[in-house]
Amino acid sequence: MASRGRTSRGKNAARGKAPGRQPKGSGRQSNSARRNGSQATETASEEGKRRRGNPAISGRLTAPVLVLNLNYVPVNVCTVRRAIVLVAKGKAEMLEPRSGETRLRTFNSALDAPSIIRLVYLVKRPFAPRRLSKKEVFLRDHYTCQYCGKRSQHLTLDHVVPRRQRGPHTWDNVVAACGRCNLDKAGRTPEEANMKLRRAPTAPQPNPYRILENRTILEEWRQYIPWQANGRRREEESPALALAD
Repeated sequence: MASRGRTSRGKNAARGKAPGRQPKGSGRQSNSARRNGSQATETASEEGKRRRGNPAISGRLTAPVLVLNLNYVPVNVCTVRRAIVLVAKGKAEMLEPRSGETRLRTFNSALDAPSIIRLVYLVKRPFAPRRLSKKEVFLRDHYTCQYCGKRSQHLTLDHVVPRRQRGPHTWDNVVAACGRCNLDKAGRTPEEANMKLRRAPTAPQPNPYRILENRTILEEWRQYIPWQANGRRREEESPALALAD
């Protein structure tokens, strides 16, 4: 009985497949599965590109658009996409299209990409006072040293009455100064250092065109920005200086 059992187990083991061996044709199945997987991945990537859209069109939809109030005063800068929505809803009208660009096509029409739009209702926006910061002081002083008159993008903040003499950190005690003048003045007042301020520092007035600071002004925008007519030469010298007015 024992020998018969061992014989049957040996026969069964011989009929079976050796461990670790794959059945015939399994390699071909795995290769086809890989090919199907790669095709599915390529299809998914193409579908994703279609969903995301053309990058060139996306860039045109995010281009800046000047938004004017009902009284033609600039109130905001939005994207082309947002401007189209405002015009389509009847909340704004297009004044100027973007120059040198082809029309944007939708599923049922074609339209011009706006560059300037005007709201059909008046928006009242109270002008909040400017916060005291280094950038705001430089803009107020037109990026000019208030001691020697040198224009530069690399300035320092100087307290007229030094902090060591308990000078306050307020608009009327802070000016823009170049590094050399700041070192020469050190911890003294202008009278003690025999230096003279070009003008007395004061808090800046609210500026309705503050939204355009440090932005590229398009050519078609200039007719709606009054200070561009007199400040074009200054803007060419330094954009930050013209935008500070």
